[in-house]
Amino acid sequence: MGRRQKVQMADFIMVSYFLSLTLLFMFGSSGFVMIYQYLKHKNKQEEKLPELNEFPFVTIQLPLYNERYVAERVIEATCNMAYLPENFEIQVLDDSTDDTVDVVAEVVKKFQAKGFNIKHIHRKNRQGYKAGALKEGLEVARGEYVAIFDADFIPKPDFLLKTLPYFLNDPKIGMVQTRWEHLNSDYSMLTRVQAMALDGHFVIEQNVRNKAGYFINFNGTGGIWRTECIIDAGNWEADTLTEDLDLSYRAQLKGWKFKFLNNVTSPAELPSEINALKSQQFRWTKGAIETGKKILPKVWKSDLPLQKKIYSTFHLSSNIVYPFIMLAGILNVPLIFIKHQGGYENYFAIMALFIFAFVSSFLFYLYSQKDIYPDWQRRIFLFPLFMAGSMGFAVNNTRAVFEGLLNKKSEFVRTPKYNITGKKESWAGKKYTPVKIGYTVFIEAALALYCFGGVMMSIYFLEIAAVPFQLLFSMGYGLVAFLSLKHAWLARKTNLQVRKIDNEIIEINQYINA
Repeated sequence: MGRRQKVQMADFIMVSYFLSLTLLFMFGSSGFVMIYQYLKHKNKQEEKLPELNEFPFVTIQLPLYNERYVAERVIEATCNMAYLPENFEIQVLDDSTDDTVDVVAEVVKKFQAKGFNIKHIHRKNRQGYKAGALKEGLEVARGEYVAIFDADFIPKPDFLLKTLPYFLNDPKIGMVQTRWEHLNSDYSMLTRVQAMALDGHFVIEQNVRNKAGYFINFNGTGGIWRTECIIDAGNWEADTLTEDLDLSYRAQLKGWKFKFLNNVTSPAELPSEINALKSQQFRWTKGAIETGKKILPKVWKSDLPLQKKIYSTFHLSSNIVYPFIMLAGILNVPLIFIKHQGGYENYFAIMALFIFAFVSSFLFYLYSQKDIYPDWQRRIFLFPLFMAGSMGFAVNNTRAVFEGLLNKKSEFVRTPKYNITGKKESWAGKKYTPVKIGYTVFIEAALALYCFGGVMMSIYFLEIAAVPFQLLFSMGYGLVAFLSLKHAWLARKTNLQVRKIDNEIIEINQYINA
């Protein structure tokens, strides 16, 4: 390659890198806006509403699909609601294809015998997936309000008592969302990092957007809708993988108001196995891209104030950053050689300003931890691991972004849960544990080695400022690839052992019967 071609290649890399960092900086710096709004509204007191003195009829929907380990738990917690039993009904919307159907049938029968108004609605097809189940359940629902809990949740007894007053106080309230609490956040480093990510979303994003008057979204579970709002907004639709985000925007564009309650929580179980987490992140990322394509034209055609349109655009398009995170990590390595050769000093000086995007992210998660945990100092030390993990998931989520942009349809893959709350419990050997290794794992492993090579080159050329960034990428890709392989291997190994034990039991029973 001649000198001119080398210069052109260097220019191309510099421009590509600069554009990537510009986009990442733009989305990352929105954290400063969030922090500003958070501090501005932090002391804003919630309106104190009178205690519930009328008890409207409520439908509680529990959508399930192959959840043998947690189905009974969520049904029992729902039946223990501190609400007049004659004023609520429970729909167990069961799309299961395994023995979860029998587990649910037995539990439902038990609570029916106790006088609870609970129905087991079993579909033999998954048409429309979760959205389809919710829509079909709504057709026979009697409730003026509809609460929804996924199988991994344990609704608190006072959930209805704390959410319904907002509907009765304001007829334009269409949905009330509670903050997710984590049953197993201390199970492992993987669950601790997930808890930090979700806390940032709820404590800062949902909380701040709601107090500032911007659109928020129903999170798919742990919330309650006014039935009239769902119908008026066009009902549940299954053309995206995030039916909750889709319906949320359609409802708010119709003029309905949403309420987020930061101090009212709904406990849930976090994925304890990384391949299940990757499928969850893939669904959320791809679904958000699909919803953004569907909803953003409606947002910009509406008569919303410009500021609300801009906030909605950032909200619905934020997942577009993943391909650029991946690109920035790849281009980091040739940049070491370009910087060492010289000639681009002014460009590198300007790009040094992009570090402020990391400052905004740090403050974002610092305030989210400080707001709800007394031991927030200990928790915030996980931030570097959280950043590395976010980078490590870039391959998985980049694939989701492109599939969403290219309209590639895929199945709604639910995230399996195993009723794990204590550190001594294990998901290994249980049904649903993913054993297949996707091709993205090998890309992650290759990128881990590639970025580690960048670390070595940075040290060799004394470009020390580049080391932390390269190290985060290398650690992120390496950890995600390692855990993906380890958990898949452990699942395969324990599944074979369980299968062997089951076969031995069958042989013993056959011998005894003979």
